[in-house]
Amino acid sequence: MADVRTFIAIELKAPVRDAISQLIEQLRVVGADVRWVSSQHLHLTLKFLGSIDDRRIGNVTEGVREASSGIERFELTFSGVGAFPNLNHPRVIWVGLCGGAEGTKELTRRIETVLEVKGFKREEREFSPHLTIGRVNSPRGVQSLVACVDRMSFVGPAMVVDRIAVMKSDLRSTGPIYTRLAAVQLLSP
Repeated sequence: MADVRTFIAIELKAPVRDAISQLIEQLRVVGADVRWVSSQHLHLTLKFLGSIDDRRIGNVTEGVREASSGIERFELTFSGVGAFPNLNHPRVIWVGLCGGAEGTKELTRRIETVLEVKGFKREEREFSPHLTIGRVNSPRGVQSLVACVDRMSFVGPAMVVDRIAVMKSDLRSTGPIYTRLAAVQLLSP
């Protein structure tokens, strides 16, 4: 019995990862003090569960299967670059969703509802579909970064979401290591 840092996510297909990696490289050259997400770690988090008892992983997978029951594969398109809480005080740099945002929100609502019944805490904030690409470490270079983000127009390639993953995150000094624990397939149209 051990605790496992767990989250539910949509894994990105290679063409989307590649496009977003190129975007990150364009932002990286600005020289701001940002910890950029490596391409193999890019994913769209639907729900972060935190550290849970490893014996509950089956319950999570069962919950995701139940929540996604009857949902057909759908298309996602990533578009736009921004920051949380805002561009005046950026802490997280993100890429937004234009196509598939409503479907993603509905899927997340269903996951929240099913997992709450299974004893997992419901997220208090409303789900805002986004892809985290960097975390600001200090104010160094932030003005240049904001200026760069402000004039960017990013539209990535579309991808089909065909499964939802239950993921494990091992935090290391070199950065996190993500491992897929389970995958739940969505219906073929």
